[in-house]
Amino acid sequence: MRAAILESVPGNLVIDEVQLMDIGPDEVLVRTAACGLCHSDLHVMEGKMTMPVPILLGHEASGIVEAVGSNVTEFAPGDHVVGCLNVHCEECYQCLRGRRFLCERRRVLTYRADGTSRVRRGEQSITQMSGLGGFCEQMLAHRNGLVKVPHELPLDLAALLGCAVITGVGSAINGSRVRPGNTVAVIGCGGIGLNIIQGAWLAGAERIIAVDLNSEKLALARTFGATDTVNGNDGDPVAAVLELTGGGVDAAFEAIGLATTVGQAFQMIRPGCVAYVVGVPAAGVMLEVPGAQMLAQHRGLQGLFMGGNDFKRDIPMLANLYLQGRLKLDELVAARIKLEQVNDGYEVMKRGTEARSVIIY
Repeated sequence: MRAAILESVPGNLVIDEVQLMDIGPDEVLVRTAACGLCHSDLHVMEGKMTMPVPILLGHEASGIVEAVGSNVTEFAPGDHVVGCLNVHCEECYQCLRGRRFLCERRRVLTYRADGTSRVRRGEQSITQMSGLGGFCEQMLAHRNGLVKVPHELPLDLAALLGCAVITGVGSAINGSRVRPGNTVAVIGCGGIGLNIIQGAWLAGAERIIAVDLNSEKLALARTFGATDTVNGNDGDPVAAVLELTGGGVDAAFEAIGLATTVGQAFQMIRPGCVAYVVGVPAAGVMLEVPGAQMLAQHRGLQGLFMGGNDFKRDIPMLANLYLQGRLKLDELVAARIKLEQVNDGYEVMKRGTEARSVIIY
C-alpha cells in the first residue's frame, strides 16, 4: 500500500509502497480514512524532535476497522475509530493512577512485544509514529491506541480529535481546569491554540484573550470563543494583556513552543496562578523564568502533555459535543488534500496562514 515515509532528517516525505505484518493478538487493522497534518510531524521532519528513521509519520488519524486480533473484544470490523498518540499499557504506575497519557510503556507499545515494527518496506523496518503511522492507506495498531467514535461523525473531522482537539480542549478542561468566570490568555492560534480557546469557552471562561501575529488567525479565534485579541505586531503582548485584565489572567497557555512566548505567558498571569506550556519546544531548548518572582508571587509554570487526557473517555465525549453542535470541527479544516500533496501541505503550515490540512484517503 502507499505511504509517505520520512527517510532522513531534515527532509521531506517520500511516497512509496510498504507492507504490514500479519495481525497480532492485541492489534487492530484499520483502513485509514483521514489524517491531519500536525506541527509535531513537522518538528520530526526538521530535526527538532528526534525519532528513528525511516518513519511513518501521521498520528492524527481516523479510519474503519477491517480486522482484529484474537485478544481484541472492544472492536469489530466496520467500527469507526480514532487513533491517539498516547497508547498505554493499563498496568504501569501512571496508568493505574489514571494518567494514561503518561504511560511508562507508551514508547515500547509503538512496537510489537518483541520490539519489532509492524511495517516493512521490503526487508527494511519502518517505525510508526506513536504506533499509528497515519500517512499510510492502512494502520496496524495496538488496541489501546484506538477508540471508537459514532458513525454519524464524519471521519475527516474525527481525525482531528486524536491530537489537535483533545490536546487543546483537554488543556483547558483537564489540565488547567478552567472554571466559569476565569480569565485566560492563549498565545498561538493554530490548531492547538484554537482548541484551547474553545475548551476555555466550553468551560465557561468569562474572558478569553487570543494572542498571535496573524490577523486572520485572530479573526478565526473569535469564532472559536475568544472575547479579545492581541496582535503581537502592534506592541508588547504582555502589556496589552495586563491592561485588558487589570493585572493579568488566571491561566495563560503557550501553544507555539518558543522560549520567548513561554516567558510571555508566565508574565501574563496574576500572582498565585499558573502558565502552561502546550506547544512543543525544540529538542535542547531551555526555558527560563524569574525565580524570585515565581517564589514571591507564588506563580507556576507547568507543561501539559496531550491535554492531560483520558482518550477513551474524552474522545467519545468530544465526538458527542460536536454532534450536539457544541464543538467546532468543520472550521478547523482549511484544506483537504491527497497523500501525494503532503509535502505541499507542510509548506503551507510553515507559512502559518491557515488552520489544519487533512489528508483524505
